[in-house]
Amino acid sequence: MLPVRSQAFIKHTLSVCRFAGCWQFQHSGSDVLKQSSTRHYRSQPTHGIGRYRHLLPPEKDPKKKGKLATKEIKPKSDCEYGFVNLQVSGYNMTLVEHFTQYIHNFCNRYSIKVEESYANPTKTTEVMLLPEHGNKMFVDSVLTFHERIVQVSGLSSTFSPILIEVLLMNQPEGVNLLVKEHTEADYQSRFKSRPDLENLMASIN
Repeated sequence: MLPVRSQAFIKHTLSVCRFAGCWQFQHSGSDVLKQSSTRHYRSQPTHGIGRYRHLLPPEKDPKKKGKLATKEIKPKSDCEYGFVNLQVSGYNMTLVEHFTQYIHNFCNRYSIKVEESYANPTKTTEVMLLPEHGNKMFVDSVLTFHERIVQVSGLSSTFSPILIEVLLMNQPEGVNLLVKEHTEADYQSRFKSRPDLENLMASIN
């Protein structure tokens, strides 16, 4: 004979499971409750509503960086340029960044398509100083040269003089601006050179 508390617990469990419709129990001499493998709600037509993860494409792992694909250079026409690089450079990174943002916002405001906006590798120059009395040179200062590029396409030949004039009027002091057509050499300059690896690959070949 089971205690009153155990009997009440079993009755409550059987009533809950009978209401859910997904569990079946069998009462044996040892009072063992066995779980059935039938799950009726699987056959309901509403099962799976609201799930959308399987519809999305698989996400790429941000830690695994793939190789940057080479983009085909758009040719120029009689009334439009192809890919044009607006190259901003200088020693003050704050001025270079702010002027690059100004160029990007200006192009977006006047419906000039911006293909890419990226930074070239920073170049470092050491300034050596030779004292008056002595032959040993020492490092006086280190200059860092920063470069940002805003690449646009579809720039019309009639609007390009206006764009250049506006940019020159708002160009900050100490910042250089260069407007040129995009070439394959400009694409290769985005990557840092690795002479040790290049020499090793040349020796293998």
